Amino acid sequence: MAPDEAVVGCTGKLVIGTRGAGGPGEVLVRVRGGTETFIAYSDEPLTRDSTVLVIESLGHRQVSVMAWSDPLLDPPLGGDGGAR
Repeated sequence: MAPDEAVVGCTGKLVIGTRGAGGPGEVLVRVRGGTETFIAYSDEPLTRDSTVLVIESLGHRQVSVMAWSDPLLDPPLGGDGGAR
């Protein structure tokens, strides 16, 4: 099965945590006007309920993901948040 490029760049939530090199988890991704599940691989273990970004489609409903926090919703810690 060919890679699913529509899912690359989408965010999702892990319904089953990944184990890094130890094995995949499962991610629920907002795509095509709905949500779909994919087998999720990551370089490092990620816990259930983590928000992730899909960085690659591996075909056969498998994706590579990385931890993600929306910079507009979750500003970086420290500093004054731009207040003057």
